Amino acid sequence: MDKHKYDVLVIGGGFSGVAAAVAAARQGMKTLLVESSGCLSGAASNNLVYPFMGYWTVDNENGKKTKRFLSRGVFEEIGEIYRQISPFKDFVRFNTEFMKIALDKIVEKSGAEVLFHSTLSGVNMDSGTIQSISVANKSGVMSLSAKFFIDCTGDADLAFLCGCPVVLGRSGDSLCQPMTLCFRVVNVDTEGFIEQKPAIQELYKQYKKEGKIKNTREDILAFSGLGDGIVHFNSTRVVKHNPTDPFELSRAETIAREQMAEIYLFLKSNFDCFRDSVLLTSAVKIGVRESRKIEGLHILTQEELKDCTIFPDAIAAGNYDIDIHNPEGEGTSHYYFRDGQYYTIPFRSLIPKRTENLLVAGRCISATHEAQASIRIMPICCTLGEAAGIGASVSVKTNKAAYAADTDKIREILKKNNAVID
Repeated sequence: MDKHKYDVLVIGGGFSGVAAAVAAARQGMKTLLVESSGCLSGAASNNLVYPFMGYWTVDNENGKKTKRFLSRGVFEEIGEIYRQISPFKDFVRFNTEFMKIALDKIVEKSGAEVLFHSTLSGVNMDSGTIQSISVANKSGVMSLSAKFFIDCTGDADLAFLCGCPVVLGRSGDSLCQPMTLCFRVVNVDTEGFIEQKPAIQELYKQYKKEGKIKNTREDILAFSGLGDGIVHFNSTRVVKHNPTDPFELSRAETIAREQMAEIYLFLKSNFDCFRDSVLLTSAVKIGVRESRKIEGLHILTQEELKDCTIFPDAIAAGNYDIDIHNPEGEGTSHYYFRDGQYYTIPFRSLIPKRTENLLVAGRCISATHEAQASIRIMPICCTLGEAAGIGASVSVKTNKAAYAADTDKIREILKKNNAVID
């Protein structure tokens, strides 16, 4: 067999891509996972997205509250491996470096092959069927062929290159949720930071009114849990820039770095808890909450999420709040699900139009701007990837197009893997 020919080829090595590759390989598929950077975990490593947002609901029976996890299957297995190899046992406030290793291990054990430092650059199609893709790497431009492809790029890059219909941002003006450059500060008096949080927020808002702060975000968002003296910031906000336009994306990186310095110097200059702090690092890439989304066989809506819809072809579940950062400036809106509530995501939302052998997983599945605001978190993306990997293997084994795949069979395999909840 040609060493560059596979059964299933996955583009993008974030949580959705890892789960897709692992799931396909376990079904006996010769699988390749292609990633543009030098490690797995996508947003967690490249964009320093942290921590995991809530991927569980709380059941209340006779006054006793218990957690029920909604993102399971491969995601749960990653947590088990992470805890085995890492001295840090908290899987919500995770250590990024050990997370990368955990993902390496689960992919290697599955038998899937990994190709790092390779960027999608082209696609070769024939009558709606992808024959091969091109990737640019140290060897030049390499052609990779497969029977089935899974787009886990986050931006629906492969689907876009295939000519599949996509939408950008919200309806009406195509504006996307803001981009954010995450960064970390060390040598912080963390106890003092917790005590001074109300004063920090008050002065920040005052500085904004006085024009001393240019950042459009309404407050400072920060997380602890990485270690004593370390604070993680998710506070920069770049609005009205298109994440899929390379020039606008480049400008967004510059703006975000200026905002990072502004926030850090504001804290260091005004609060004792940051007096001896050091700005340690920022993500290598600005974080993108929303960009292209495919127009799939089913467009998941906000109303379906709020109604806690259970679809007949449900392959994932979630209840993270509908968390919309204002695409135009200040403000963040939320719709929270009550304890015990959750919605499901149909397999049809992973199937793009105009292709025979392509599935999409991750934050770029077929969903409205509002629905995407909830399903975009990493744990849910991981479960979407696992469903895509199973879906691809079922399609290959039965020689059927993605839209004709047996969803009952897909759900049966997911249930055996403890990966789907109804």
